[in-house]
Amino acid sequence: MVPLGLIAGFFVTALLYAAVGFGGGSTYAALLALSGLDYRLLPLIALACNIVVVTGGTIRFARAGVTPWRGALLLTALAAPVAFLGGLIPIAREDFLLLLGASLLLTGATMLLPVAPDTAGQPTRAARYMPLIAAPLGYLAGLVGIGGGIFLAPLLHLTRWRDARAIAATASLFILVNSLFGLAGQLLKQGPQVFGQAIAGGLPLLLAVAVGGQIGSLMAVRSLPQRLIRWLTAALVIWVGAKLLLGL
Repeated sequence: MVPLGLIAGFFVTALLYAAVGFGGGSTYAALLALSGLDYRLLPLIALACNIVVVTGGTIRFARAGVTPWRGALLLTALAAPVAFLGGLIPIAREDFLLLLGASLLLTGATMLLPVAPDTAGQPTRAARYMPLIAAPLGYLAGLVGIGGGIFLAPLLHLTRWRDARAIAATASLFILVNSLFGLAGQLLKQGPQVFGQAIAGGLPLLLAVAVGGQIGSLMAVRSLPQRLIRWLTAALVIWVGAKLLLGL
């Protein structure tokens, strides 16, 4: 039986992450690690939860016509195959938890970076090099069970790659596709039986992130200021990452 505290943690994580346009995969994996679950199952559940949270956002962005398809598809196409390879790579428990904890701390730091105002049409020179970072982010995403958009979006903002809504749409698509490819790699590595057990056992968590993600999406446009939501998310991520690393 899944503890109520873990379900609540997944709900809050999905709510906060969805409110700022992300999926929450790294924090889901860390919460599962802290709960004592077999680390090999963490990416399976975390990536599945990621997919549940960002699918709706990706569809909404596409319907609103704000997704910059040419640039977003280029970044995603470069990252997704490497995310699949990352999901296939066996990794020791200590290395996995170290990478996950470090990813969380870096994630928290990126959440604290200021978001540039909408300055579409005025990208910096560095913006043209953004495709070069897509593959490394994709590999990390598949390896530790995250989407990678949490790292991509701040870089896109800093280089003024597109306006804020287009960047959010790009990050959402990036997370969704990387999560699908990373999950496919994990499925081949772990086998369908293990995948089925992980998803069946994690069903209450999937339901929690589905509800939390929907509420978070509404909060993004109707309620709390984005800066406050980002700070709350950063505080959660840094706390979980530090706790995970201190437990190694």
